[in-house]
Amino acid sequence: MAKKKILLLSDDLRMSSGVGTMSREIVLGTIKHYDWVQIGGAIKHPEEGKVVDMNDSIRKEYGIKDANLKIYPISGYGSPDLIRYMMNTEKPDAILHYTDPRFWGWLYQMEHELRRDIPIFYYNIWDDLPYPMWNEPFYESCDLIMNISKQTVNIVDNVRRFKPVNDWDNTYVPHGINEKNFYPINELDVKEWGNLLNYKRNITEGKKYDFIVFWNNRNIRRKLPGDVLMAYKTFCDMLPKDKSSRCALIMHTQPRDENGTDLPEVVKELLPEYDVIFSHKKLEDKELCYLYNIADVQINMASNEGFGLGTCEALMCGTPVSVTVTGGLQDQCGFKYKDKLLTAEDYSWVHSLHDEKKWKDNSDLTWGEWCKPVWPSNRSLQGSIPTPYIFDDRPRFEDFADALKEWYDMGKEERDRCGMLGHEFVMSDDAMMSASAMCKNFTDHMDTAFKKWTPRKRYTIFKT
Repeated sequence: MAKKKILLLSDDLRMSSGVGTMSREIVLGTIKHYDWVQIGGAIKHPEEGKVVDMNDSIRKEYGIKDANLKIYPISGYGSPDLIRYMMNTEKPDAILHYTDPRFWGWLYQMEHELRRDIPIFYYNIWDDLPYPMWNEPFYESCDLIMNISKQTVNIVDNVRRFKPVNDWDNTYVPHGINEKNFYPINELDVKEWGNLLNYKRNITEGKKYDFIVFWNNRNIRRKLPGDVLMAYKTFCDMLPKDKSSRCALIMHTQPRDENGTDLPEVVKELLPEYDVIFSHKKLEDKELCYLYNIADVQINMASNEGFGLGTCEALMCGTPVSVTVTGGLQDQCGFKYKDKLLTAEDYSWVHSLHDEKKWKDNSDLTWGEWCKPVWPSNRSLQGSIPTPYIFDDRPRFEDFADALKEWYDMGKEERDRCGMLGHEFVMSDDAMMSASAMCKNFTDHMDTAFKKWTPRKRYTIFKT
């Protein structure tokens, strides 16, 4: 039987953005099952106008004789005319689009035209409550919505009021981390351990540290990079000088960014006595894996976060984490209510765990030993013209400092044990956060949608 062909609309899968990285994992992890063609977006794509045939390289590297992947590079995300061209030339069996729905207004405007012939699938995330009711037309323009977080499943259920609810068209498919690229490294693997130690000597310039905090994020405001530095400073202030001098914060980011701040200046003026190491060059997965393994703890203080790839990659490498209780970061904590792991269905009554007064000291709520969650101390309702309201979940940097102190006091052996529990969790059938699990979910859900989807009629009659 001929394979179905999927037209993917997202960041170019060869790019290093989060969307590009996950697009690559999805395509390469399902290319045995589907043929793929991508309209690969970028801000100013250097290959715009070309058509890149990836068949030979994919077949050679992965040994899949019938692999089919073609990329149409473009600046932006596409246009109605380009989609009509693709429908006529590539003849896809479905469209899968991925990233913020505001980028796809033109696609939703032509959804009736498209869905008469093929279904539209959406890989969806929404960071926070209140329910974004303005997204209703977007959600109802899709035949299958696969959601990256449990919270988002509930959001779609509550926002999509007019489209009939089915048991197959609003599903949970968390991001999956490639377990072949991110994994724990221990002394038993002599060669890997030696490479790791060499990398550690290079990045620390030979200085020996007892405790390393790692932060891997963009230098933008919602990631709170300045608060990360203040949390680290406050933690170091708790230690005697001889111990704080053996601690380091590694920040893998652009040190200066107009969308964030001037981090070296913050360090110079506010914490000159403490070691902060900047890693700003693009890294291969192998180097990132080394950094996660070098770290004693990974933190993410973001006030809005759909998923949080960095902390999930850290857990895959066996490194424990501290995260803000917000968005998709909740799923990485392994939250249980009355000893039962919270499911996507549970978020119909949970909604979100970000309410400190309701959940922080709730004796029925527990979480995995690999995580020290930090609740937001305040929730500010932010917004813009296209997105009028969304909660901004801001934690106190002092609370993150306390969490770092707890990890520090625990000792390396116990931290390593907790980190390995985190590795086991993200690899488990409960979490489904490995790349292989994500791709299996994609295949299962899209195959089901192909079987159950019905084309739209040529005309729709509305009562007035």
